[in-house]
Amino acid sequence: MAEKIPLVLLPGLLCDEKLWAPQMQALSDMADCQVADLTRHESVKEMAASALEAAPEKFALAGLSMGGYVAQEIMRQAPERVMRLALLDTSPRADTEEQSVRRRGLIDLAQKGRFKGVTPRLLPLLIHPDRQEDEKLTSIIFAMAEHVGMDGFIRQQKAIMGRPDGRADLAKIAAPTLVLCGRQDALTPLDLHKEMAAGIAGSRLVVIEESGHLPTLERPAEVNMALREWLRG
Repeated sequence: MAEKIPLVLLPGLLCDEKLWAPQMQALSDMADCQVADLTRHESVKEMAASALEAAPEKFALAGLSMGGYVAQEIMRQAPERVMRLALLDTSPRADTEEQSVRRRGLIDLAQKGRFKGVTPRLLPLLIHPDRQEDEKLTSIIFAMAEHVGMDGFIRQQKAIMGRPDGRADLAKIAAPTLVLCGRQDALTPLDLHKEMAAGIAGSRLVVIEESGHLPTLERPAEVNMALREWLRG
């Protein structure tokens, strides 16, 4: 029996291990999965350092959204440890001023005691329009947000706002790379993924149809297939 590949999974904003549950189950025959805790730090650099400290010496790395920002920072801090890289529904760019204003508004909402109102506001941006009333899916999203909590959410938003522009670093990525995006991702649109894929030599772009920003939960079978192919190399 072939040895399993160590796979470190990085969740997005207001997400935890449940974001990757379908992949951890489907890939369990070939990957030894661990999900990093990205709730404790206020900078992407600290998040990356913490994930590296908990990771095996060599590993495959997949990050979604904020997890993708952390994955790119890991490639700046310790590229020699990453055997292969997957960037899902994320961006190489820093926040625009408009994005930062929106984040500060959500932080303000949370600090005024209305943290539970944050996720309903984000929901239309997170999942495909046809899935907005999918109770099974939305209940997972709300449960993850509750688990991360207000303090974790504020730390994550501060980290995201302070992240660097990583476009110039894409050319330095030598690990075999998968770039994956939901076709209807409203937060990090497909064009950003085309830009990332063009910047990383030899990378492969996969578009998941009928999916928004969270394809690991919205279209798990398609994502699992893409990740399996990526892990096989």
